[in-house]
Amino acid sequence: MKYFFVLGTNTSLSLAELAAVLDLKKTWLISGDFLLWETETEINPESLMKRLGGVIKIGKIIEKTVKNDKNIVEILAKIVLNKQKEGDGGKFNFGFSDYGKLSLNKRDLGMKLKKRLSELKISSRFVVSRERTLSSVVVEQNKLLRRGIELVFVEIQEDVLIGETLAVQPFKDLSRRDYGRPARDDLSGMIPPKLAQIMLNLAQISNLESVIVDPFCGSGTILSEAILMGYKNIFGSDLSKKAVDDTYKNISWIKELYQINDVKVKLVVKNVVNLSKFIKADFVEAIVTEPFLGPQRGLIDFKTVISNLESLYSEAISQFKVVLKTGGRIVMVWPFFYDQKPINPDYSGFKMVDMLPLNLKANDFIKKHNRATIIYGRSGQKVYREIVVLEKI
Repeated sequence: MKYFFVLGTNTSLSLAELAAVLDLKKTWLISGDFLLWETETEINPESLMKRLGGVIKIGKIIEKTVKNDKNIVEILAKIVLNKQKEGDGGKFNFGFSDYGKLSLNKRDLGMKLKKRLSELKISSRFVVSRERTLSSVVVEQNKLLRRGIELVFVEIQEDVLIGETLAVQPFKDLSRRDYGRPARDDLSGMIPPKLAQIMLNLAQISNLESVIVDPFCGSGTILSEAILMGYKNIFGSDLSKKAVDDTYKNISWIKELYQINDVKVKLVVKNVVNLSKFIKADFVEAIVTEPFLGPQRGLIDFKTVISNLESLYSEAISQFKVVLKTGGRIVMVWPFFYDQKPINPDYSGFKMVDMLPLNLKANDFIKKHNRATIIYGRSGQKVYREIVVLEKI
């Protein structure tokens, strides 16, 4: 079986997340946003998509042909016929996306397929977009997963592979969890739910009963996403009482919204430098957190800020070492200030984990960094996020 993944804007981070969740031994990175994966294991695309933050689409390769195949319309008509048998009749919606170097005349192909389907007594609607590929929004709003099909084309060596999209990122749900939650703190900044999902996956927590800690819980995004991913023992702390109150409100909202009752949550107002005084030694499976990243606005004295943050993070990591089990992971955001030296706290007792699989590291689409971390952010930001994974040794 061959599955495909349409990746988010940060190729490296999307690949790191997938490598943490799946065995990516036999893969081809066709472009910066398209990964092909061959496996003998069948996956549930809809279930997998709900827990992935860095993937836009998941699908399966269903046919293979060659470039400029004159019979391509008949191949596609056959796919639609088989798909139509699974449905309940009515108008059939279809759309195309191509990835990598392949560039099809999709409008011409779509009109030819529509004509052929009409000859086969199938009423259809061709869904188009101004962009080269159909977005997850277009796929969802035009019901291509429920009452139609999105056909995906990609060229590999001499072949053209044809795939069917089976799941798209739940953009409405993610937006509601981001902008619809009752307690937001735009001034302090909030980690996006998608990034929280990615970080939780990078922690590679094998047991849903494991204790997960966020000692800089802020508005509770990481803990909320951990609950939605099924983890049962959640611990959050923060020096700010407002942050802990906001976390409580947001977690309560998430639990009610998704009808979740079987989770233990403990939230306390505590300083991270005292973490080992209120959590037992060797007790925690993973710490997933975005700490204070320094000032985000105005003139910044980078030398002083970096020095202060290195001191704070070093103290925090020394506490994490006490409460984490051997082999337990820290997944942490460090600030990456544009045109400044990287922050370098003391992480003695840990090894820095290289998140990218070896078979993909040499790919031209992978952005390199001078250590085993991944930089996340939009062009033009003053402060980027550096995603760091440390494992206790």
